[in-house]
Amino acid sequence: MYKKILITLENGPADATIIPHIIELAGHFGSEILLLHVADGFAARCFDQLKLAESEEIKEDRAYLEKVAEKLRAKKLTVSTLLAMGDPPAEILKIAVEEKCDLIAMTSHGHRFFWRFISRQHHHQSPPRHVYSPARPAREKDLKITS
Repeated sequence: MYKKILITLENGPADATIIPHIIELAGHFGSEILLLHVADGFAARCFDQLKLAESEEIKEDRAYLEKVAEKLRAKKLTVSTLLAMGDPPAEILKIAVEEKCDLIAMTSHGHRFFWRFISRQHHHQSPPRHVYSPARPAREKDLKITS
């Protein structure tokens, strides 16, 4: 059903609440996972335009994605990572379509972000999406992101 699942990560505590659910889903369907973080600070938004060097934040984001990917690979899942730069809703939709993702899994980043994301859906041909709110804290036995 879901050949490729895009998981948006924010490099924060909410990530630990969605990952265990997607591990189970990906394991059940044999899905490939694409971990995505969209850096949206000044350096990220102007990176190509101004030919900037990677900031420490961008380097940390890239390392974080790889750290999470390794933990998922240890669970025998097929995982790739992508660090995008720019406006998160626009980048998420663009990448989901380009990468032919069947599902977008994301924690809700607050009502404003969620509605910005949803309002852009009608302008794009996009895959189904699952929005998971991090209301339930992750259990100790769930995958730990930080060491």
